Amino acid sequence: MFRLQGSKTLAVDLTGDAVKAKNGSMVAYEGRMTFKKMTGGGDGIRGMVTRRLTGERMAVMQVQGKGTCYFADRASEINLVSLHGDKLYVEASNLLATDAALRTGTAFTGLRGGASGNGLFTTTVEGTGQAAIFSDGAAVLLRVTPQYPLQVDPGAYIAHQGSLRRQFQSGVNFRTVMGEGSGEAFQIRFEGDGLVYVQPSERNTVGGDL
Repeated sequence: MFRLQGSKTLAVDLTGDAVKAKNGSMVAYEGRMTFKKMTGGGDGIRGMVTRRLTGERMAVMQVQGKGTCYFADRASEINLVSLHGDKLYVEASNLLATDAALRTGTAFTGLRGGASGNGLFTTTVEGTGQAAIFSDGAAVLLRVTPQYPLQVDPGAYIAHQGSLRRQFQSGVNFRTVMGEGSGEAFQIRFEGDGLVYVQPSERNTVGGDL
């Protein structure tokens, strides 16, 4: 259903089913399609409450029909993620599209969460199907094992999946390690067994200049 046209365009083949995507990300389509604007950030009452608490509102559209839709976002690199009953945690600003059958929601990330300044919650995608996430530059997929935990700059973090514990460590970032930092900052530490997606670029974060 999901396939890449190059590295920066997502093609979704529809046979009467539907796909949810970031509003405004469709660049072309072939066939007969219907479009419906939705409010993202979570399904059901729990999602509505969480969006009110965080002030975060994802602009999402549902596309249904027969044919092929093409999606892109500012020439960003796109990565496909296959889910098999598991859960993907992803920054809302990096989620491009999901199978309509996948459930989206929000998860509390703990104190000092919200790497992109969007609050203390991360978007979740759960179920069986495909999702597409995008990054500023080609994403790096890093493996975390119990023997090898991972430290990540929150400005470069995109998503993670697997049995991982996430901990925010305040007062330190990669520049303070080199003696160049100033002010309050933090890192994200991952422990357990899973995968972390990191982009080769840094967004502004609530932790200061990273």
